[in-house]
Amino acid sequence: MAVKLRLRRMGKKKQPIYKIVAADARSPRDGKFLEAVGIYNPLTNPHTVDIKEDRVNYWLNTGAQPTDTVKSLLSQKGIILKKDITRRKLSEEKAQAEVENWQKLKEASAQKKTVKKKKKADKQEAKTEEQPAS
Repeated sequence: MAVKLRLRRMGKKKQPIYKIVAADARSPRDGKFLEAVGIYNPLTNPHTVDIKEDRVNYWLNTGAQPTDTVKSLLSQKGIILKKDITRRKLSEEKAQAEVENWQKLKEASAQKKTVKKKKKADKQEAKTEEQPAS
């Protein structure tokens, strides 16, 4: 049986919330699944991802293949990085240093994005002030 980690759509119309589930590849999107391992809410700003890391690692180690979207969510949480580190069998200190370095880079990129958004909003505000009222 081929197992996939994928999203299962829930919620009301136009208000999706997704469960991250381990399911047989042949079952339909919202059909039978083996285990729910997390939740993804794309409507919150920033989007919310809650994952049971130990269960995801269990399924990945038993051969489950994540879909592209789930793989992206797992990499955002750092689970793919941690799995790669354990696969390379790095020492505990090196592994911890890599995870900390990754977290610092992620925080720095998030700060850059917020600064960029703020500058863009300031430009928009300046443009609207320059235009004379008709």
